[in-house]
Amino acid sequence: MTRTQRVNAALRQVPSWAVYGLGALIPVYYLYLGLTGGLGVEPVNALERALGDLAIKALVVVLAVTPVRRWTGISLVMHRRALGLLAFFYVVCHLLVWALLDVQDFGRVWADIVKRPYISIGMIAFVLLLPVAATSNNLSIRKLGPVRWRRVHMLTYAIGVLGAAHYIMVQKTWEAEPLIYLAVILGLVATRLPALRREFAS
Repeated sequence: MTRTQRVNAALRQVPSWAVYGLGALIPVYYLYLGLTGGLGVEPVNALERALGDLAIKALVVVLAVTPVRRWTGISLVMHRRALGLLAFFYVVCHLLVWALLDVQDFGRVWADIVKRPYISIGMIAFVLLLPVAATSNNLSIRKLGPVRWRRVHMLTYAIGVLGAAHYIMVQKTWEAEPLIYLAVILGLVATRLPALRREFAS
């Protein structure tokens, strides 16, 4: 058995509940840090940013599943659904911290969505993420059929780009890390362009 086969065998032994459980604990840990002074003098802002960072990293991992399998033979396909739903969970946590702990006023939340471009882009990404998360189950595959289901989940590529754009725009100055995320996401999307063209040409 090759090293890649051993890695894939080990990954198949990891139960989905463990991926969900461990992934869900990360925001809880960040919340604990915020409550105990571990996130500095502005814990709400730090928590909001930490959850946003976590969300964009999770989206990168989800987008990388197919290219990594193609280039290395290592497959995370069996955990892609869990990783995608965790990414959605992190986005929801990020949004809730911003709306409930940071802004704390629905009128201001709506005003910020309308007036601030980086928040508008983030909300567009969130809205696109809703049907992807809602159809991340076997029943939706049966109801929609494989072709329509795949097309719904191709929204993930647009979500990744919009999420990276939001991450860049939220910074007060140009920083390297958000630009790197955008470059990585655009590279991952580029690897899937031939498949996207074939999908929508059929």
